[in-house]
Amino acid sequence: MTEFTSFRQFYPFYLNEHRHPACRRLHFAGSTLVLLVIVVAIATRDARWLWLAPLAGYGFAWVGHFAFEKNRPATFRHPLYSLAGDWVMYWQILRRRQRM
Repeated sequence: MTEFTSFRQFYPFYLNEHRHPACRRLHFAGSTLVLLVIVVAIATRDARWLWLAPLAGYGFAWVGHFAFEKNRPATFRHPLYSLAGDWVMYWQILRRRQRM
């Protein structure tokens, strides 16, 4: 197992684990749903919505990994770096700095 000493070192590995366009699209969709769930929870002042956030985020991402990438999600080995990688990749896709 590769050990990373910084997120900067980890992120190229993370992107390499997300080469398939369908996997990236599923990550993007899941992350968008996470944001939507958080907005709904705040707007309705009902925290019960929040249980959907990890289900949407991880559910979509894991389908992308198992069905398209044929690899294990990086979150299994590097949970914090992977979570950060999800949001960096999301922001880069929004800004068109990464392909979807």
